[in-house]
Amino acid sequence: MSDTTDQVTEREVGRSRPRKEDARLVTGQTNWTDNINVNGLLHLAILRSPMAHARIDRVDVAPARERPGVIAAFSGRDLAEGLGSLPCAWPVTQDIVLPDHPPIAVDEVRYAGDPVAVVVARDRYAAADALEAIEVDYEPLPPVLDLEAALTEGSPLVHADKGTNRCYVWPLATGESYETVRERADVVLRRRYHQQRLIPNAMEPRAVVVTPLAASGEYTVYSSTQIPHILRIMLSVVTGVPEHKLRVIAPDVGGGFGSKLQVYGEEALALAVAQRLGRPVKWTESRSEGYLATHHGRGMIQDIEIAATREGGLLGLKVDLLADMGAYLMLVTPGIPILGAFMYPAIYKMDAYDFTCTGVFTTRTPTDAYRGAGRPEATYAIERIMDELAAELGLDPVELRRRNWIRHEEFPYTAIAGLTYDSGNYEAATDKALALFGYDELRAEQQRRNERGDVVRLGIGVSTYTEMCGLAPSRVLRDLRYAAGGWEAASIRMLPTGKVEVVTGTSPHGQGHVTCWSQIAADVLGVPFEDVEVVHGDTRSAPQGMDTYGSRSLVVGGAAVHHAAQKVVEKARKVAAHLLEANEHDLEFTHGVFSVKGSPEARKSIQEIAFATFSSHDLPDGMEPTINAEHLVDPENFSYPHGTHLCAVEVDTETGRTAIRSYVCVDDVGRVINPMIVEGQVHGGIAQGIAQALYEEAVYDDEGNLVSGTMADYLVPTAVDLPEFVTDRTETPATSNPLGAKGVGESGTIASTPAVVNAIVDALRPLGVTEVTMPCTPQRVWDALGQARSAKEASA
Repeated sequence: MSDTTDQVTEREVGRSRPRKEDARLVTGQTNWTDNINVNGLLHLAILRSPMAHARIDRVDVAPARERPGVIAAFSGRDLAEGLGSLPCAWPVTQDIVLPDHPPIAVDEVRYAGDPVAVVVARDRYAAADALEAIEVDYEPLPPVLDLEAALTEGSPLVHADKGTNRCYVWPLATGESYETVRERADVVLRRRYHQQRLIPNAMEPRAVVVTPLAASGEYTVYSSTQIPHILRIMLSVVTGVPEHKLRVIAPDVGGGFGSKLQVYGEEALALAVAQRLGRPVKWTESRSEGYLATHHGRGMIQDIEIAATREGGLLGLKVDLLADMGAYLMLVTPGIPILGAFMYPAIYKMDAYDFTCTGVFTTRTPTDAYRGAGRPEATYAIERIMDELAAELGLDPVELRRRNWIRHEEFPYTAIAGLTYDSGNYEAATDKALALFGYDELRAEQQRRNERGDVVRLGIGVSTYTEMCGLAPSRVLRDLRYAAGGWEAASIRMLPTGKVEVVTGTSPHGQGHVTCWSQIAADVLGVPFEDVEVVHGDTRSAPQGMDTYGSRSLVVGGAAVHHAAQKVVEKARKVAAHLLEANEHDLEFTHGVFSVKGSPEARKSIQEIAFATFSSHDLPDGMEPTINAEHLVDPENFSYPHGTHLCAVEVDTETGRTAIRSYVCVDDVGRVINPMIVEGQVHGGIAQGIAQALYEEAVYDDEGNLVSGTMADYLVPTAVDLPEFVTDRTETPATSNPLGAKGVGESGTIASTPAVVNAIVDALRPLGVTEVTMPCTPQRVWDALGQARSAKEASA
């Protein structure tokens, strides 16, 4: 038990503490799902369809059962009884088309990678080898790949029983009529942008282990998941195992980026097989298997129209989206483009906004959340067309933005899309970024190089962004037809020795929750940072939670920790007043010590109170012997980080090669808990945004086969492919949570992609190029230059 002499006087919040989590991770003392081994463990392997669309005429698993080491093999029909449809928790419209989504195909496959049969063996190699013995007869059906063609009369159907490939149409119109403001506009620009499909590449592949306890009908599910609490509910619904008989544990999780915000068929299959065999079962995907079966991100055609005055004042924005759902609706597939609906107007003021999203089924891997989830797509479109408008008007891109953004004195501000931005200062972030970047000097250099006709052209890209974080409040999610709420839970346990356990409903996968939650609790309780332990990711030890996604962990989960700790202090105050024979209102609490006003020698530390409560020898009458507390937060608003990202590129017009020369960003993420962690999140986010701009794309052939199915074909940049980043911050605290935090996990990804592409187009605009489709590979840049030359020659 600590006494009053070792209290901490330096605040933790705002310190760059090295992460508590890292020692175990970097020394290999981890507990990844694939590391878990139990007695009698069996290994699951999955046979996947090689075809994008086909009827299944016959599946014969009997030959696989004869292979050495094989315990069992099942077709989809064998497992169909007792397995329900995988859930979609976000039916965005009342008339949405919701096809059944079996965890394993029975009569028809609808994308290359759809599960067809499973083998269970004593080791993973025997299981994998036995897959080749399974006999399957397919009757090919036409693939559905083109989003526009899929909506035409007579198109082949992904789900024939539904009679359409149109999943839903979701409209939003606010302000004046767009057509009215369009009529009075001096300039109207229309552009089409393509958001290519992206494949998440978490360092740890997906994995699941299911261990049954036959005597009581209980099951423990270990999964590399972002959502243990949601997964527990949904697995119960899909498999019929009562929720109270399921325990879900997310052990160490090696990244997710939204790809593990999912209830996957493999999790349900592993549970179903463990039920049948009464044995523990493990499945771990290979990297190439993950490319086929882990949900993809993005996948969208964006038709954007903007109306403005000749002075550059924005009048209205019209957005028409075709969003690729893939073959099925997974957990939040339909809602991902809708999240972006509120972000297309971004930080700008205008009179009219018209948005329509049409969801389309295709015979490709389903899409769902990927870092940013709808907001990167929105930011890309508005920031690209703002650059196009600046060029049309002959304005500097920064100047055009200045003329239209919400000024700092106007906050809180209800934007045209309907959200109320509580705080921000776009001017300060932009001015700081421009100074760090040397914007004027680079513009002068660019002009000189253009005048000389340099082969290697300099381009400057601008991206000013905001985003909605802290996915909540629950009533807003209700209005958007989202099945769950946006609350989060935390509890604080004061142990008799004065140490602290923080129990959180968020589930980290690399963000640094343990460190930041320790800093928050240490500050409120006045205990040493080292004395705080954080418990997470286990539905038994942390039974309440809504998990981790949408940059919600700190602004919602961290706020819950803060409030729970405050409740502990108030409970302890009652005990301290009793022990010090003072009135509660006469007590001061500073650095973990209660003292009587005017009598500082009369004091008790919170650790002493914890032990006194444990012993319960002398408590106030009627008080329970505990100062533990819990708190659930359901925030009143989202949070809105913002910032300015600037990118300078050099583009070789003879080879099409793009090199990033410098990258500067100034982000405002509200009050910062741990600057080191913020820096890491920003760096990682920028890397993923640059990856979309320059490298990554899921490519399918005309038959619906994924031809970028390995890391040899799907380009993921490494550190040597990326520039040095210059990062800085401004700070306007959020008013929606007691921490003043806004969220940072997705900001870098949201802002960086348009900054890079704007820079490439800026470099090539003098040569007639106005668009390069992502990823802006050397081939595509070279092709764009060729098309511009041809157009110039044709008009001569």
